[in-house]
Amino acid sequence: MSQTNSRMEKQTMRKRVFLTEKKKEAVSAYIYISPFFILFAIFGLFPILFSFYLGFQKWNGLGSMEFAGFQNFKWILTDPIFWTSLTNTLIMWVLGTIPQLIIGIILAYALNSALIKMKSFFRVSVFMPYVTSTVAVAIVFGVMFNSQEFGLFNVIFSWFGIDAVSWSTSWWGVKIAISTMVFWRWVGYNTIIYLAGLQAIPHELYEAAQIDGATVRQKIQYITVPMLRPIIILTVFTSTIGALQLFTEPLIFIGRTYREEGITVVLYLYREAFANLSFGPASAAAIILFVIIIILSSINVWIANRLGR
Repeated sequence: MSQTNSRMEKQTMRKRVFLTEKKKEAVSAYIYISPFFILFAIFGLFPILFSFYLGFQKWNGLGSMEFAGFQNFKWILTDPIFWTSLTNTLIMWVLGTIPQLIIGIILAYALNSALIKMKSFFRVSVFMPYVTSTVAVAIVFGVMFNSQEFGLFNVIFSWFGIDAVSWSTSWWGVKIAISTMVFWRWVGYNTIIYLAGLQAIPHELYEAAQIDGATVRQKIQYITVPMLRPIIILTVFTSTIGALQLFTEPLIFIGRTYREEGITVVLYLYREAFANLSFGPASAAAIILFVIIIILSSINVWIANRLGR
């Protein structure tokens, strides 16, 4: 009996040693955060891995899968419409994303200036487009960029004797209209991020520069931009990813006609998957887009990281 009791006491001591207070806290913490990882694994990680798997399969969504190797990638890379969609996406990225980052810094600098009154009102006004429904924005801009003569911009053009522009069918008209939507929606978001970064810069730096006789341009070049470099890298990274994944605006503006003037890469793979029921090529296009995003994001971050050096 004594030996049995001693063994039980040793086992109890081992359990107590194993479940220390620190380990209990760690287990408790993992239990609390586990719902996020479970949901991410189901709705995030699994679709990503399944998409990579589908990139090498031939599947219409209903029947059995058939291994296709690299045929899907070969078909995508030889499809002229894919290259058109990639060109459209890059043009809209240049027209809609790059200006919004530059204008965002200027607006943030203005809203942070002591010369501006009613700052709270202007800050809320600048941020309002971001909280507006994307569908509502696309519908309103669809009316503004109406191809008929009574469209808002065509009416303004008529005042100066300029012919009406077919915004929904012309090569540049579609891109300008969609890029304007993207710019209007996201410029306020980036402005608020830059404004938060500006408010974190010590005011003593500007005072010292003022005493030394620095101009506004010199303050921006030697104080604002270098101090905002981490924020600029963040916005460049997120804006690049968002621009290359452009989907809602062109879908609503040009509809499901998938015209080549406004089709983007995401709209292209959406068409392949849900209109043509070609999930293999659609997944292959998604993988190619993933690689392109990594390359362009790395280049943009490298360029932004050199700002202020």
